[in-house]
Amino acid sequence: MNKPILIIGGVSVDTVIQLDALPQPVPQTIWPKESYRTLGSTGAGKALNLSALGLPVILHSLLGRDQEAGLARSALSVPGIELLVETTDAPTEQHVNLMDPHGGRVSIFIQPPAEPATVDWAPVCAAMESCELVVVNILGYARPALALARSAGKPVWTDLHDYDGHNPHHQPFIGAASVIFLSSDNLADYRGFMEKMIDQGKELVVCTHGAQGATLLNREGVWLEQAALPVDRVRDTNGAGDAFFSGFLSGYLAGESLPTCLKLGAACGALCVTSRSLAAQNLSLQRLYDHLQAGGW
Repeated sequence: MNKPILIIGGVSVDTVIQLDALPQPVPQTIWPKESYRTLGSTGAGKALNLSALGLPVILHSLLGRDQEAGLARSALSVPGIELLVETTDAPTEQHVNLMDPHGGRVSIFIQPPAEPATVDWAPVCAAMESCELVVVNILGYARPALALARSAGKPVWTDLHDYDGHNPHHQPFIGAASVIFLSSDNLADYRGFMEKMIDQGKELVVCTHGAQGATLLNREGVWLEQAALPVDRVRDTNGAGDAFFSGFLSGYLAGESLPTCLKLGAACGALCVTSRSLAAQNLSLQRLYDHLQAGGW
């Protein structure tokens, strides 16, 4: 049996509002195409995708004493996910995501992530003893997990999302990680940043570019490019980056080549955007391989 992947942080309840176009900053009344509440955030997205791909997951998160916490617990009650929850007095994290038909998003944090004065890290330390690696997401409360993982001798993977190359909030995560994922949304010189990270001793860096695919650089200097895979219809791009991360990681842990890992990431991301959920209901590792062989959904 595979060792579990320990994920620290990132569970929210989101209201997704699909629009014909993102609103201009003027007073107006908007009629959405559709809207719905759903599980959100990066830890939940990775956990749901990885578990669907057959990898056991332990997910640590902060949840409040509210209805949203119950919704999150219910949505994460799936085979393959063990949920470690620290209950906080602060409300459960909540977002409103305005979406356009091309996947553009404006995310409004109506309840920001909790940052309690203290967190009981004992359950996390116990989970680290038997985990394969630790994914530490860029939440403020998760920073102590970086040192805990390194003390336990576990590789740290992190996802910087739309990092701009300067934000000091990300620096502890960059410093501790052996593998870094990020998007190029706010980083024009993404290749320069990737090269800098490799010079600092990272194992590999993967940068996603939305519909323009993804690129990878490893410590041997290998540069790889992966095109995004076409889909018939984009329904919801929320979670696509976490799906890509999960598809890549599933291949990596199976010993696949880096080009194959990128293909699995692209396939998992493509399947995600055809669904309203963070992970497509019919996701499986075999389906990703079948897609890569057939060349289409």
